[in-house]
Amino acid sequence: MFNPQEFNRAASALCEYGRILYSRGWSPATSSNYSVRLNDACCALTSSGKHKGELAPKDILAVDWQGNALTDGKPSAETLLHTQLYQRDSDIGAVLHTHSPVAVVLSQVWQSDAISLTGWELQKAFAGEDSHEGTVTFPLFANDQDIHRLATLVEDTMQQQGQGHAYLIRGHGVYTWGKDLASCFRHLEALENLLGYQLELLKLGAVKQS
Repeated sequence: MFNPQEFNRAASALCEYGRILYSRGWSPATSSNYSVRLNDACCALTSSGKHKGELAPKDILAVDWQGNALTDGKPSAETLLHTQLYQRDSDIGAVLHTHSPVAVVLSQVWQSDAISLTGWELQKAFAGEDSHEGTVTFPLFANDQDIHRLATLVEDTMQQQGQGHAYLIRGHGVYTWGKDLASCFRHLEALENLLGYQLELLKLGAVKQS
């Protein structure tokens, strides 16, 4: 099982970040879901259908890696996209999935199956990136209501191309991860700004899609 005190701390933190993400406009209404690793077998996760700006600890549940609820609550339909990450990398301590306008719009109009960026100082906000001269790549996946199939595709892509820092789902949103919630939020904030730069350049006709 899990430590109840750790679960309570995780639940409180998820509620706090939910309010922050809602205030940024990145998690409108009941969209999005967030999680924190509890141990090597389960995580704390936001319940399905909860308004992210109004989260309370009762809206957080524990789930195992198969997506089964270990406490009261209804797991998000996208639970397996969280547990896929925790299972593949024990250093991942938190996952944030959001639906910002910038990410959703760019994911719909970007033609290739990945967005690769280089030359931006903000790239260094991602763990392990120490220069603007490197390249960060964010895969794009087609939206799919079959989450098991989508999670399998994400895992296959990561095995072939590397884990990276985030990915987008077309017309849907982004997934980011980090060693803890603070790191994960830093990655998300950097990602949102980088995607915003790319969208503005696209509007100006200053970037070529490939």
